[in-house]
Amino acid sequence: MRGIRLLIEYDGSDFVGWQVQRCGRTVQGELANALCILLREDIMPIGSGRTDAGTHALGQVAHFHTHSSAATMRMLRGLNGLLPRDICIHAVDEVDLNFHARYSAKRKRYRYRIHLGKSAMQRRYTWSLHTPLNIGRMQDASAHLKGTHNFSAFCKQDPVPDLFSCAIYAADWRSEGREFIFEIEGNRFLRHMVRILVGTIVEIGSNKRSPEDVVHLLQDGRREDAGKTAPASGLHLLKVYYDNT
Repeated sequence: MRGIRLLIEYDGSDFVGWQVQRCGRTVQGELANALCILLREDIMPIGSGRTDAGTHALGQVAHFHTHSSAATMRMLRGLNGLLPRDICIHAVDEVDLNFHARYSAKRKRYRYRIHLGKSAMQRRYTWSLHTPLNIGRMQDASAHLKGTHNFSAFCKQDPVPDLFSCAIYAADWRSEGREFIFEIEGNRFLRHMVRILVGTIVEIGSNKRSPEDVVHLLQDGRREDAGKTAPASGLHLLKVYYDNT
């Protein structure tokens, strides 16, 4: 038996998410089908975490176990030949059987992109806004996120998570042309957490809230007091970190 790790990029626009579901295309399902054809085994790859419908990934990680003796380079070429155009495998590596894409992960980094104004080319990968934003206020608000906090105000409550605490190591905004870009890195993320954070901070950037509201939301933990959930189209999983990576 061998352990194999995949580094995966995908355009999530036409998927109902990562995880296999009863209806709709999923990234996990497409990978499972390709692995079955290539290795002639029923394999269900395990991802580092679920991504929602419409969310993209530049550095998703998955693992699986196989009896196949195929070289990793053959797996790389074979999978890319079998997978649809909206999924790409960047690396295939043999790993210890104890490696787990989700439970071995130490931290993750996400990027959220906002495009000011209408864009035909970027509509699948950004949140198009027509409201001016003050990046200074947004950066001030994001500074309060760093550290270990209770993020119950910034997550989907159905189902209720077992643990609301997350450690955030970086949370920063920058502007590039007509885009506002948010990057956040932490040890774990709750469902819809990044999108709710972005939706709340956009309200701060458009002068509907104060940057200090983030402090109160982290303390009070009420979802109904936070902002709306930003669209999935702007969210990108950048990288999953493991020991020695």
